[in-house]
Amino acid sequence: MQLPMTLLGAALLVATPAAAQSIGTDAAACNNGQGPAIRVNVVGLKDRTGRLKLELYPASEADFLKDDRDLHAEGKFFRRVWADMPTSGTVQLCIRAPSPGRYALLFTHDRDGRNKFNFMRDGAGFPGAGKLGRARPKLAQAIVNVPAGVTTTTVRAQYLRGLGGFAPLG
Repeated sequence: MQLPMTLLGAALLVATPAAAQSIGTDAAACNNGQGPAIRVNVVGLKDRTGRLKLELYPASEADFLKDDRDLHAEGKFFRRVWADMPTSGTVQLCIRAPSPGRYALLFTHDRDGRNKFNFMRDGAGFPGAGKLGRARPKLAQAIVNVPAGVTTTTVRAQYLRGLGGFAPLG
């Protein structure tokens, strides 16, 4: 039995969905394959409110999570990208790196859109596995090796979960 072309075409579209497009101010770097860049698949979001942010730091204990003004004053690399929260679908952000190498990556979900991290409300995440808990994140949790092209990593969003600190929702 031969399927009508319209039905066959629809079946193929469902079987092979289009690749997700990265969002954020550096999206073109990932969508066009222009590295060095990091494509970040974000999973475990609490909701679809607010904005999303990625920050890329030098991969050293002294520089990790340091104020961007201090890093710039010291002549060190720092990059931040923002994206509006998509209403549905896969959440995939992109951030450019200055060159291939080792970096530390931070993701935050700014749920109230105030551009100031609210421990009670906002979420955070890193490429490394495990929950964040109550302590300051470790550099090892945030490390990403960036090649000349585009590398892909997954970040599981974590939110305050009582006395245990930050953890994934599910």
